[in-house]
Amino acid sequence: MEWNQETLQSLSHCFLNTLSPSPAPRRHAESSLASASEQPNYALVVLRLVAEPSLDEQIRMAAAVNFKNHLRLWWTPSSTDPSVPADPRILGPEKEQIKSLIVPLMLSSATRIQSQLSEALAVISKHDFPKSWPQLLPDLISSLQKSSAASDYVSVNGILSTANSIFKKFRYQYKTNDLLLDLKYCLDNFASPLLEIFLKTAQLIDFAAGPAGTAETLRPLFESQRLCCRIFYSFNFIDLPEFFEDHMREWMTEFQKYLTTCYPALEKSGTEGLIIVDDLRAAVCENINLYMEKNEEEFQGYLHTFATAVWSLLGDVSQSSSRDRLAITAIKFLTTVSTSVHHTLFSGDGVIQQICQSIVIPNVRMREEDEELFEMNYVEFIRRDMEGSDLDTRRRIACELFKGIATNYKAQVTAILSVQIQNLLSSFAANPVSNWKDKDCAIYLVVSLATKRTSGGSASASTDLIDVESFFATVIVSELRNQKVNDFPILKAGALKFFTMFRSQIPKDVALGLVPDVVRFLTSESNVVHSYAASCIEKLFLVKDEGGRARYTSKDITPVLLMLMNNLFTALRFSESEENQYVMKCLMRVLAVADISEGVAAPSIAGLTSVLNEVCKNPKNPMFNHYLFESIAVLVRRACERDASLISTFEASLFPTLQTILSNDVTEFFPYAFQLLAQLVELNRSPIPAGYMPIFEILLSADLWNKSSNVPALVRLLQAFLQKAPHELNREGRLSHVLGIFNRLIALPSTEEQGFYVLNTVIESLEYSVIANYMSHIWHALFTRLHKKQTVKFVKSLLIFMSLFLVKHGSENLANSMNAVQAGIFVMILEQIWIPNLKLITGVIELKLTAVASTRILCECPDLLDVAAARHWGKMLDSIVTLLSRPEEDRVEEEPEVPDIAENVGYTATFVSLQNAGKKEEDPLKDIRDAKEFLVASLTRISSLFPGRFPQIISEALDAANQSALVQFCNTYKSVLV
Repeated sequence: MEWNQETLQSLSHCFLNTLSPSPAPRRHAESSLASASEQPNYALVVLRLVAEPSLDEQIRMAAAVNFKNHLRLWWTPSSTDPSVPADPRILGPEKEQIKSLIVPLMLSSATRIQSQLSEALAVISKHDFPKSWPQLLPDLISSLQKSSAASDYVSVNGILSTANSIFKKFRYQYKTNDLLLDLKYCLDNFASPLLEIFLKTAQLIDFAAGPAGTAETLRPLFESQRLCCRIFYSFNFIDLPEFFEDHMREWMTEFQKYLTTCYPALEKSGTEGLIIVDDLRAAVCENINLYMEKNEEEFQGYLHTFATAVWSLLGDVSQSSSRDRLAITAIKFLTTVSTSVHHTLFSGDGVIQQICQSIVIPNVRMREEDEELFEMNYVEFIRRDMEGSDLDTRRRIACELFKGIATNYKAQVTAILSVQIQNLLSSFAANPVSNWKDKDCAIYLVVSLATKRTSGGSASASTDLIDVESFFATVIVSELRNQKVNDFPILKAGALKFFTMFRSQIPKDVALGLVPDVVRFLTSESNVVHSYAASCIEKLFLVKDEGGRARYTSKDITPVLLMLMNNLFTALRFSESEENQYVMKCLMRVLAVADISEGVAAPSIAGLTSVLNEVCKNPKNPMFNHYLFESIAVLVRRACERDASLISTFEASLFPTLQTILSNDVTEFFPYAFQLLAQLVELNRSPIPAGYMPIFEILLSADLWNKSSNVPALVRLLQAFLQKAPHELNREGRLSHVLGIFNRLIALPSTEEQGFYVLNTVIESLEYSVIANYMSHIWHALFTRLHKKQTVKFVKSLLIFMSLFLVKHGSENLANSMNAVQAGIFVMILEQIWIPNLKLITGVIELKLTAVASTRILCECPDLLDVAAARHWGKMLDSIVTLLSRPEEDRVEEEPEVPDIAENVGYTATFVSLQNAGKKEEDPLKDIRDAKEFLVASLTRISSLFPGRFPQIISEALDAANQSALVQFCNTYKSVLV
């Protein structure tokens, strides 16, 4: 693309139209720009357009945003797949021109455009700085010094903002030698100029803060200091640099000043002015907290001064949400101090009491903003309140401060808080309508300060603040018993949360007496309340008593089951709870515990199918969808375990919806649909109904297998068909299609294991006469893959396959079919693959299978029983004894894992296994109880046929430990080898 007047006009028109409120011109412009972006020099042309002073600023702004986004996509190849060629959209010469233009253009642009170019520069620097862009830092420093000399703080802040973006990597990237070298380079060049601009700006603030100072003058100066503080944080994050240690006094003097000085010209100019001051103070608090955490010894001389300053500052911080960040960072600093060796700062008379009254209680109390979040955004409220993501909220950080102090002053903290909780409850009792927030505060304190632990798979909590049973009876039960489910919903939510938290400590008879009340709260109009009610019920069914026995069983739920199911489906009909994951998870848990009669199964599958039909239209919530499919799977499994005839009811309900998923290409649900279909196939008796056969045909189509997230579920479904309808493989060339799928899967390390699952099922399900003609093709595919790339996973899977083949179709067929591909390859595979890798096998069934198959080779195979093959025979026995006698950790080495398709991150590209639709592991050797006993019996039989041959081979081939183990085996089963 060339830069000329025609290009300027064309692109300007496109950028202007991208801002159009009308969809048609906007889409046309976006399409045109997308096409233009494929041309060389596009990014350079757009950057020149941004620099064109004759254009309207909104066009230049749109171009700047487009330039930034284009660089994010194309500055470096985005694909990590080596098979995908790198897109040469931005070539080397174009990159160099962009790098030469962007810094001066950024500094000369208006603030809004400057911000976009600063982000674009940060994108480039992420990949090129410093090695491929050595001139960047010198240019920034030169520009910073010139702008500082001219007191041009628009440019100063643009440069500092850019530098801040560049240096952020020192906070987040893994510590490596290369990163440390980059840090040293940046420190050597930028640390001194940073201190210079910081101290100069401090002087300007001191002057401008006087009576004649204005908010307009102070605002860019405070922003400059905030950016200097963020760069300070990045430079000091990994370790304390020598420069900063040498100049600590200069930095700390100014930091202290910003925490203790008032700036009325800014602070009283409105909310925005106060936020600017608070942002700088918060940045200072983060810096001193960093030093407290990482450089405590060097910082200790300043600690008392800063602790006093932060404490005083917190006393003046209002409850306004605009001041949350300052309050949180300040309290975090005090929390860090409280757990350090300098905790004696909190030991003075009345100090902890004062912290409780002036910091903890005010910040724990429910604010209007919290009430609004409760009502308007229940998902975010629950995420913060129940799921523990509220560490950066005032309520949680205030409790963390008291936890920190309690590390060294537990008795005082407990006594003070216990009295405070009683005072709050007394205040509520005096006027419940007006003082309900006091009760909420008391409950929140108890729950947040509880000690949580997990033991034997069951979670529990404990607290020294109260007697749990007494508090539950006097404070919580009254809320749960209240018949007005919509009154004081925040108190109801708090009571349900307490019940959930301390569920293990509530006696079973008391809890069961309250279950109908909790079930009633599922009908509350408050999304939070019915979510907490669902969560409470779900968590109750996870409580374990000693020995891991479930405390609550199906008998406990039967009296309320119908009402519970009805209310759960009612909750899903409330506005904004149509995809409520807490309700759906509760449904899943109830169906996993309850007795599923036909009277429960029919309405349940109808309700779940109705929900599934709705979410198919626009899948949005992955967690909800997963619990939905798990609920269907557990319902089908448990109902059919009780009454196999119900399978037809489930098929009638689910088939139309599953067909809709496949026909409408709802790809997010494909893995789930295939797993449910596999479950239904397996639950049928052979022959399976004819209605399944069209699905079998779809399953054999190549297109479905192109998406890696489908593969495990497709394999699972294919296995189900192969096991239930093996005769269908003889028709219409289906076996060739199945083996084609195997061939495709085996070729890639990411799907090789799935390929073996298919192959194993074919070998297990079909007679040898059916597969004999295909064995050469199968062995050829396996040996080719083995030759190309021999991974541990592949070798183990190959051993298991060969073992399964042997126990199903005999050692003679195994050897002959392999040798038909290449003469003598069977012994070669035994020597090079089987014998040395047998010790790697893990898993109870797999270990027994391979040990028995190896024993049969040892005792049946003519190639090994020949006198000339004594060496191979001895090595095979040595491997079998190693496998059977040594613990897994002594014989299996960890292998570097190939990235697995089931571990991909992302909603649409992920396979998630349905636990309740899982495939049952079948033992192909049910008639053999013990592989060791089988080995001894086989050796005893073969040694009796060839007396005197094997003892010498054993003494020469087996190491001392294995010889001892073999003797022990023989003694255990009362046999002697002759």
